[in-house]
Amino acid sequence: MRASLRFGQRHGTCQTPERVSDPSTSVVSMHGVTRRYGDFAALDDVTLEVPRGTILCIIGPSGSGKTTLIRLLTGTLAATAGELLVLGQDPRKFTRHTRENLGYMPQHFVLYEELTAKENLSFVASLFGLLWPKRGRRVKRLLMFLELWDSRNRRARQLSGGMQRRLELACALVHDPLLLFVDEPTAGLDPMLRQKIWNEFRRLRDAGRTLVVTTQIVGEAAYCDRVALLSHGRLVALAPPEELRRMALGGDVMEIRTAAVFDATVLEKLEGVRAVRPRSPREFLVIADDAATATPQVVQAVREAGGSVESSREYRPSFDEIFSTLIGQAEGSHTADGDTGQEQQGRNGSIRRAA
Repeated sequence: MRASLRFGQRHGTCQTPERVSDPSTSVVSMHGVTRRYGDFAALDDVTLEVPRGTILCIIGPSGSGKTTLIRLLTGTLAATAGELLVLGQDPRKFTRHTRENLGYMPQHFVLYEELTAKENLSFVASLFGLLWPKRGRRVKRLLMFLELWDSRNRRARQLSGGMQRRLELACALVHDPLLLFVDEPTAGLDPMLRQKIWNEFRRLRDAGRTLVVTTQIVGEAAYCDRVALLSHGRLVALAPPEELRRMALGGDVMEIRTAAVFDATVLEKLEGVRAVRPRSPREFLVIADDAATATPQVVQAVREAGGSVESSREYRPSFDEIFSTLIGQAEGSHTADGDTGQEQQGRNGSIRRAA
């Protein structure tokens, strides 16, 4: 039996309309937000906006500040400095109605271990005012969608780690929130289920919901509308996935292979070409403002210099390589001249080949 979810109708007696009336207003707004523990800055001067109806993916290595950021947004931590608004309110002063519009999946398992999967989900649904029989239908749909229906009567402590993650996600979704915070939702899940969950996230986005998702799986950046890259508590980059490629590489990149050994340095004088990086005697990368314009110019210049282009194609590095490059740029700049990660955005950078 194929399970599907349907959102759009608010459930229960205590559900209320969204409190942010202006559709152009950002759902999340952060300006210069810092969280310190003594002299240690877990989050350092972060500024970002999350527009309504988008998926923001927060990516970074362990200890980069992802979970701290989520806890600030949900009101479980207070900022040391800066200004922070979620659905137009200070997270530390959320009203009951605003909290009803939020969903939160924490990084660690926090449900009741002695209750069954079904009992946990039903209990959380009741806290948000979902009444029978709607609650029963909603609980069944989520358990089936997240492939937990066959384990619905098992106690939570008897579930595997991956099943516990899915149960936590079900509890975050059960009341159909307008704004969903999800801390590493696909950790420990198989690729098929990860894809299924991201498909659902994008469907929620298309239905007008807003999602803030943290992950260490950098390839998941492709599923998001915008990506915030954190390193050591600093915001290294904030842009759509494709724009991150340009930020890391310094522009559009073409991979050129010639029929014989060729000195590619002659191409550096071409208009619109930012840099040329040799990779082998017959292969090099050309970084340009616009690949469509530069490619025929490069081919012609090689021909005029006595060479012949055997192949040319767009160079698309993996997101692992992109993020490694951006973090390396930011950390190098911060060490050299004290720049923050945010000031590094848009600068030209070196190209690293993934190992």
